[in-house]
Amino acid sequence: MTKEILLLEEPPADYHSSTPVNVSAVAQLSPFRYPGGKTWLVPHVKHWLRSLEKRPALFIEPFTGGGAISLTVAMNNLADKVIMVELDDEVAAVWETILSGQGDKLARLILGFEITRENLVAELEKTPRDTLIKAFQTILKNRTFHGGILANGSGLLKHGEAGKGVASRWYPTTLAKRISQIGLVRSRIQFIHGDAFSVLDEYKHRKTATWFIDPPYSAGKGGKRAGTRLYTHWEVDHEKLFDEMSKLEGAFLATYDNDCEVNTMADGKGFETKTVAMKGTHNNVTHELLISRDLSWVDAE
Repeated sequence: MTKEILLLEEPPADYHSSTPVNVSAVAQLSPFRYPGGKTWLVPHVKHWLRSLEKRPALFIEPFTGGGAISLTVAMNNLADKVIMVELDDEVAAVWETILSGQGDKLARLILGFEITRENLVAELEKTPRDTLIKAFQTILKNRTFHGGILANGSGLLKHGEAGKGVASRWYPTTLAKRISQIGLVRSRIQFIHGDAFSVLDEYKHRKTATWFIDPPYSAGKGGKRAGTRLYTHWEVDHEKLFDEMSKLEGAFLATYDNDCEVNTMADGKGFETKTVAMKGTHNNVTHELLISRDLSWVDAE
């Protein structure tokens, strides 16, 4: 039996949640390039989970997307079980394939594909005959479309990095390795292809459940509203979501754009809010809002 390897290290002794996290310094676990992905939040989430009184029996991510947080929890054995939930058919096909034990087949398709624009167009014009092929086509689109965007209106890279065009973000060996590593911990993960609100309702009374809630959509009128062009399922009833969060009996951490309307909704439910910073690949610093019942573990800025 292949020995599982925990991919991430313990937070350093001098970790401070007020220090901007450099996204390039965090281990990449997901096969997706995901707009709005939360790889940069990994050190904060690990710090939060270790601040809890009890190790989570169940970790639930109702808006999984690229899955960086759920994968971190599973690969570091930070919870007994992880539930990943995703509504999008294409994204779900990838997780269903990997977590059902067909990751090796997906990896072989990726390794065997010759990345040319002609081959890519021909493959994407095919009607997928099963979930495996749908997953393969999704990875192809995610890695060759502008910004990794799968929503309608996105299209193939033209020039890409260093003029490499559609091959700019195509790293088959790396992708195959990530898929293989996820396969090693798939026994710890349950995937649900479904609606976040249904799962919130089903598990809201589970006191041993811990939640990471990151809806991939801007809520306030002053927000970035990026969700309308980045995601197929971009509409969310945010007031309903805040109401559902208030009913959760287990611990939760939510992330949002730092918007005045979001802060108002959080305040209305008696939640605490604090901002954390991220340093992007171009060294630009942006801030995101954390929402929870208890954010005492977040250092004051």
